[in-house]
Amino acid sequence: MSNSTGKQIRLNRLIQTETNTCIICAIDHGMTSPIFLDGLYDTKTRVRQAIQGGANVLMLGRGVVRDTCGAFQRDTSLALMLTASAAGKPSGAVVTPIGSVQEALQLAADAVVVYVALAGENEPEMIQYLSAIGAACEANGMPFIAEAEYPNAYQSLNAMGETYGAEYLKRNARLCAEMGADIVKVNWSGDQKSFGEIVRACARPVVLAGGSLISDQELLTRMQMARDVGAVGCSVGRNIFQHTHPEAITRAICRVFRDRWSARDAEQELMDAVNGNAKTFAAA
Repeated sequence: MSNSTGKQIRLNRLIQTETNTCIICAIDHGMTSPIFLDGLYDTKTRVRQAIQGGANVLMLGRGVVRDTCGAFQRDTSLALMLTASAAGKPSGAVVTPIGSVQEALQLAADAVVVYVALAGENEPEMIQYLSAIGAACEANGMPFIAEAEYPNAYQSLNAMGETYGAEYLKRNARLCAEMGADIVKVNWSGDQKSFGEIVRACARPVVLAGGSLISDQELLTRMQMARDVGAVGCSVGRNIFQHTHPEAITRAICRVFRDRWSARDAEQELMDAVNGNAKTFAAA
């Protein structure tokens, strides 16, 4: 079996062939957040809830993989994080390499993930590392998910958008594609038109980043708009594991992408589930 065959087999698990969708729950924030997030106290339960809600990919660090792998189902994929954030530095968060493609193979991962922050003093090193991971993935048949995001994932999108804008995201996404990314994760750029341009620019499967905590309505509306301009799915962390009903919000997201429901209909089912309308939820 060639390395390209191995990569395709893994990609077929990451992006489900029946619906051409990829629903990722990211629970790697213990390595990136400058503060501890309450939703991480019971990570094993959050992983189980996300999977029950329909997430087919879990984005995790190596230690959490050990703790939560028992919750994985037969068709659950692992995307291993290869970067953390040195958030305690006075100059701000700095992307820090922490793992390897070889380790991901040993953990039976279907992908590796690198957070890509540009426009900083270490941009040349970031690009060099991105390229090295892309080459290692190609050599070993490992799909590569690149997070083409704003430099600080914990500031508001509005603040980041004003500082960097959609052009930053477009450049970042295309750079990730050029370096060998198979799937590109991108922040919401502020409007549907600019997000569609990002999808076109990188010419790779794109997943929308969930970002900071927002209302269910806003989250699902963004998902619908991203879907309608070509996104194959999403990668959501805080808006799942910090939600009061992680399984239900995951299911609502899946409704938007896999079943192509409107955000409004998905939100209504979510509200019915939260309010105890078991008949509506169970019939889904």
